[in-house]
Amino acid sequence: MNRAPVGIFDSGLGGLTVVRSVVARLPHDDIVYVGDTARVPYGPKSPRTVRRYSHEILAWLLARGVKAVVVACNTSTAHALESLQEASSVPVLGVVDPGARAAAQATRTGRIGVIGTVGTIGSGAYERALRCYRPDAVIQQRACPLFVPLAEEGWFDHPATELVAREYLAPWLTGGIDTLVLGCTHYPLLKPLLGRILGPDIALIDSAEETAISLASLLANRGLEGPADRVPSHRFAVTDEVARFREVGARFVGAPLDSVDLVALTDTE
Repeated sequence: MNRAPVGIFDSGLGGLTVVRSVVARLPHDDIVYVGDTARVPYGPKSPRTVRRYSHEILAWLLARGVKAVVVACNTSTAHALESLQEASSVPVLGVVDPGARAAAQATRTGRIGVIGTVGTIGSGAYERALRCYRPDAVIQQRACPLFVPLAEEGWFDHPATELVAREYLAPWLTGGIDTLVLGCTHYPLLKPLLGRILGPDIALIDSAEETAISLASLLANRGLEGPADRVPSHRFAVTDEVARFREVGARFVGAPLDSVDLVALTDTE
């Protein structure tokens, strides 16, 4: 079982930051990544639809013999994680809880900020998770929708991105929080810029990195890590726009994506 791949999925490109963190933490494990680029974004869709899409991807990944599944989509985590865990024969992790747990541990004052997409902030998933670990926390949330297209454009440190970031982060530039959760998997690409704007007194919690840490711990506890002599291979599958995924995805992963396939999620063969 330890030679089986790890499955990771997202509605599109953002989950590739989770892939990057997982590769760093688990250098001997294969990864199978699914980006549902034909139906992105999930945020505006109903919880029922998000659950249906998520279960289709889970079935596709299980048919490929994965040993664990990471739901690298905040919307899917918010609406479908529990039902995915109930339906799965292997462990299923989401991206919300690891980030919330890390933020609760990092905060000195209990004043925590969360940024994410409109859908993620609207779902209240991070607030619920944070209150499980820090019931007395003062939580401030802001939707930052323009960060996603800016990240996909590769404008990680562009003056336009800094202008937008300063507008979004304005309420916290003079205090108010000591910890900020990057509640979208696109946002770690902007972490150096956000850190420079906010300064060293605000801890930035990278949900992608925290999820990779949780996954590595889970696999280690169950004896499912890849063998140390294994040279891994990674497969990327999308439901549309292979060329764009390959081009933009390379920026997210930090390396060329050599194997990108167009797939139909209803095909589990």
